[in-house]
Amino acid sequence: MQLSATAIEVIALAAVGIGLVALIVAVVATVRVRSLTRDYLLLQGDDDADSFVTAVTKQIDEVTALRRDIAEQSAAVNRLADDLRDAIRHIAVVRYDAFGDMGGRYSFSVAMLDDSGDGLVLTAIHSRSDTRTYFKGVREGTGLEELSPEEVRAVALARGQED
Repeated sequence: MQLSATAIEVIALAAVGIGLVALIVAVVATVRVRSLTRDYLLLQGDDDADSFVTAVTKQIDEVTALRRDIAEQSAAVNRLADDLRDAIRHIAVVRYDAFGDMGGRYSFSVAMLDDSGDGLVLTAIHSRSDTRTYFKGVREGTGLEELSPEEVRAVALARGQED
């Protein structure tokens, strides 16, 4: 089977066309590979510097550690807040003349309470010959034993209920 000159020319032109298309595809692929290589080298970094991936990994590890530290600190603050609510930090003193003839206000009642009104009242009654001291427990702002008017006032002052 012999081909005519025209058929050979068409085949030759088709081969040249296919060759040109292949050449264009090869050039585009080479440019793309160079671009990807440049991007990869940028991510990988120099020999003396960390790569982008390594730097991001370190940042992720540091953020994770910071979040863990924040959670621990938050728990510690919550524990301290609980302890503070139970601390005796509301204190009031009421001074008075217990007997009316002493000429001074040497007797006193001191209320010492926590945030929920629990604590104690210390009362010292001063007379001409001696001083007597009493402790009374307080639960939720109420005396566990009967409180004197001065002790009631001290508890109210400590709770911020009276001026």
